Amino acid sequence: MPVGEVSRLIGGWIDRLGAIWVEGQITQLSRRPGAGVVFLTLRDPSYDISVSVTCYRQVFDAVADVVSEGARVVVLAKPEWYAPRGQLSLRAAEIRPVGVGELLARLEQLKKALAAEGLFAAERKKPLPFLPQLIGLVCGRASAAERDVLENARHRWPAVRFEVRNVAVQGVHAVPQVVQAVKDLDAIDDVDVIIVARGGGSVEDLLPFSDEQLVRAVAACRTPVVSAIGHEPDNPLLDHVADVRASTPTDAAKKAVPDVGEEYERVRMLRDRARRCVEAFIEREERGLAHALARPSIEDPHRMIDERADHVASLLDRGRRTLGHLLDRADSELRHTHARVVALSPAATLQRGYAVLQKADGQVVRDPGEVTADEALRARVAEGEFSVRVDT
Repeated sequence: MPVGEVSRLIGGWIDRLGAIWVEGQITQLSRRPGAGVVFLTLRDPSYDISVSVTCYRQVFDAVADVVSEGARVVVLAKPEWYAPRGQLSLRAAEIRPVGVGELLARLEQLKKALAAEGLFAAERKKPLPFLPQLIGLVCGRASAAERDVLENARHRWPAVRFEVRNVAVQGVHAVPQVVQAVKDLDAIDDVDVIIVARGGGSVEDLLPFSDEQLVRAVAACRTPVVSAIGHEPDNPLLDHVADVRASTPTDAAKKAVPDVGEEYERVRMLRDRARRCVEAFIEREERGLAHALARPSIEDPHRMIDERADHVASLLDRGRRTLGHLLDRADSELRHTHARVVALSPAATLQRGYAVLQKADGQVVRDPGEVTADEALRARVAEGEFSVRVDT
């Protein structure tokens, strides 16, 4: 039988097989940009056997955040036979992480859902007060986290006070106790900051701090919350919803409470800087004042007045002479004008013995034909006037 026929018959038999769950370790992973198919290689470390796996991109993207090379997974796949090459592979319809990987996948899905609601948004995070008077602390009873926070905070600022709530930080009772402690501290008006602290642990131990109920309780707090879960590789969801994330409980104390020594040093530096600024300002103003005083107008202000005094006196004399000339000229013109007026005045004519006849309405008589018989007239002479009557 030809090889091609054998390959075809094998493919026909394999096509009749159903899907199966296969467990293995990912040793090779190929995700080409823009490609719709992802290629994997599953290896069984016990028998050193590998098999190729293909899946659509959307199948792998569902677990891409928690699955990488070296991860153990279980795959729901159907065997496929590629006849031209005589090669067996698996077509995966679903991929699930094994153990911790599956747990991380669920947490990642919850993280995406809460982020979509805006619970992790930066704009909703509240700033810490500069100098909290009362700090709420949620931690395990007699734990190293409690000791680290209290000792470091009081070393930095001895006057700080704490309201401590000891709760279970792992196990089935951890979530309700932590949630209740956070709500109780948030209800106290004097509490300025709430610190939720734990000294680290495995992923399973830190599950309570990724619980949705706790995340929503912290998001609803009106008091700023500091997350101090000392586990760097994997951040619980509390780190994302808290207003401030601290890497360790000691770091939380440093972020929540200012160091008195550092503040004294900062005040000293600012005071020295202010003194230098004031001294520089005074020196600059003194130089400007000295430069202004060195000017001739400021150094001897009367000199300018003295220089102008003679000029002002000269102008005053000139003005006085000019005004005198004008007055004299006007007086002479006035006398000449008065003489002409007097010479031309009717009164001067009357002084020479003449008289002026006027009718009752004041009209001057110039022609004998202007009067009638017995008409009363007024005769005006130099020294007065009198009535006359016309005699025909």
